[in-house]
Amino acid sequence: MSRIGLKTITVPADVEVSIASDNTVTVKGPKGTLVRAFSPLITINQEGNEINCVRANDQKTTKQLHGTTRALLANMIEGVSKGFEKNLEIVGIGYRAAMKGNTLSLHIGYSHEVDLEIEDGVKVECPTATTIKVSGISKERVGQVAANIREVRKPEPYKGKGIKYVDEVIIRKEGKTAGKK
Repeated sequence: MSRIGLKTITVPADVEVSIASDNTVTVKGPKGTLVRAFSPLITINQEGNEINCVRANDQKTTKQLHGTTRALLANMIEGVSKGFEKNLEIVGIGYRAAMKGNTLSLHIGYSHEVDLEIEDGVKVECPTATTIKVSGISKERVGQVAANIREVRKPEPYKGKGIKYVDEVIIRKEGKTAGKK
């Protein structure tokens, strides 16, 4: 039984949700608009400012879709009202980042600078040379852009150099001299 799928979603006053007959949900809020099509196995019911997800049967795949549909819908509502944000930190001597228009330019120890095009709907800022702030209304797209930036130079376990999330803990290893006496 999906406990997440059974929870009701409370819609804030400044958010408008419309559900089409083909299970396409449009969520409009102060930060923007999100549209997503959901499986016909899950029925989405709106009563006032509350939304419930009801599954058609008790098959395993339908149960999996139940919780996922409810979570995606709740994230859409939160995104258009509050938005999502991921913060990255660059660790390493001479490592830095800068925005050039719609391109993120990274100097992170390679012989060349790495340029990443930022997709529409996601905002990337560099408050300092070693911090990157990714924000937007879609949790999925914000997380994917942050993961793509981190993928350019993952943090290594010996000195911790690379691009990491601010709240990420890098498990450090001892170097070669640790075993010598």
